[in-house]
Amino acid sequence: MCKGLVLGTVVTTCMILFYCLSTPQIHFSPPEFPVPYSCAHRPAQPHSKPTSNGSQQSTGQTCTPKVDIMFMKTHKTASSTFLNILFRFGEKHRLKFAFPDSRNDFFYPSLFERSQVKDYRPGMCFNIICNHMRFNAAEVAKLLPTDTSYITILRDPAELFESSFHYFGRLVPFTWKIPGDDKLTEFLQNPHSYFDPEGFNSFYLKNLLFFDFGQDNTLELDDPWVEEGIKLITDRFQLVMLVEYFEESLVLLKDALCWEMEDLLFFKLNARKGSTVSKLTPELRARALEWNAIDWKLYQYFNHTFWKKVDAYGRQRMAKDVAELRRRNAEMASICIEGGHAVEAGSIQETAMQPWQPIGEKSIMGYNLKKNVDKAHRKLCRKMLMPELQYLTELGVNLWITRLWGHRDITRTSRADVLIQGAEI
Repeated sequence: MCKGLVLGTVVTTCMILFYCLSTPQIHFSPPEFPVPYSCAHRPAQPHSKPTSNGSQQSTGQTCTPKVDIMFMKTHKTASSTFLNILFRFGEKHRLKFAFPDSRNDFFYPSLFERSQVKDYRPGMCFNIICNHMRFNAAEVAKLLPTDTSYITILRDPAELFESSFHYFGRLVPFTWKIPGDDKLTEFLQNPHSYFDPEGFNSFYLKNLLFFDFGQDNTLELDDPWVEEGIKLITDRFQLVMLVEYFEESLVLLKDALCWEMEDLLFFKLNARKGSTVSKLTPELRARALEWNAIDWKLYQYFNHTFWKKVDAYGRQRMAKDVAELRRRNAEMASICIEGGHAVEAGSIQETAMQPWQPIGEKSIMGYNLKKNVDKAHRKLCRKMLMPELQYLTELGVNLWITRLWGHRDITRTSRADVLIQGAEI
């Protein structure tokens, strides 16, 4: 048991360091080329766009779908579900993605650089960038065309913190010294006694949203740079979606980008099974919001702007479109999904449909594709159910570093898992 403990600790630590430090050490400034207005390789087919005046709706205008898109993929915000929508849209319109090389993110948590894009050469034209990055507005602007639509998504910071603590906690060394079984509660009782702002991976557990946008997540709430950071996001992003109103967000996206309802169809991906979710009491929720005060300020601001957009769209019209989206999603679930719902990882029959799992757990759920799906829907069903890493591979991304990290557990017996977990505690 001692040998297993030592071996498990050493291997896990080495793989964490390898993955997180596998960032290019040589930085260079590529030659500057003026970015084009658009990277659309051909005119997309115009279609009619309903317009609204309050509760009234009319049809008559036409518009062309926007295909140049920057999606800022924030952590633990249903962004994997939205990524699946973007992948299918990109394939439908034969768009060019700016993908990372050798892993599924742009060397996060380092700030994004154009040189991190797979096969990048100055002057290249890309339509969509959507993988995890730490946002760097200047570098992104030098990569994408000037007509690019900037989209992102936020989540209630208390719920996001709970999810991040569960998913990333074991990768943050300062959590290893937190006593007891309920580490989340213990931490929130007195976070300052455990948190190390300079600690390895500590950014995952404080104001993660603000950090993802390239800002300093350890600022005091009254620091002027907090307001400045929010203003920078406001000025850059045309639409900030909300996880709690995901369907309403997609309808606003459809309106802003002139998409069609069929482009919005989705199944919830990368979701945790309910038994692993810590139910936050009112007291713990208040503590989580206080600890993530910058994210809470950010969320409140964009929650306000979100509902102003909904009002401009029309509440009745929104309700009608959300109902239509839910109806069509339910119809696709009955066509595609065995049993009509997600299942635990151990019940997923096809290995290729197994989603990524946190260290030492099998908490992320997935789907079984129906065996008798008709030919007309078979391809779409498979795409809609495909986990992110598998879809990236299918799109041509070489994920050798990510996959090496995925095989970090040299043994998979329950006894070995216990040993490794014990080492982390």
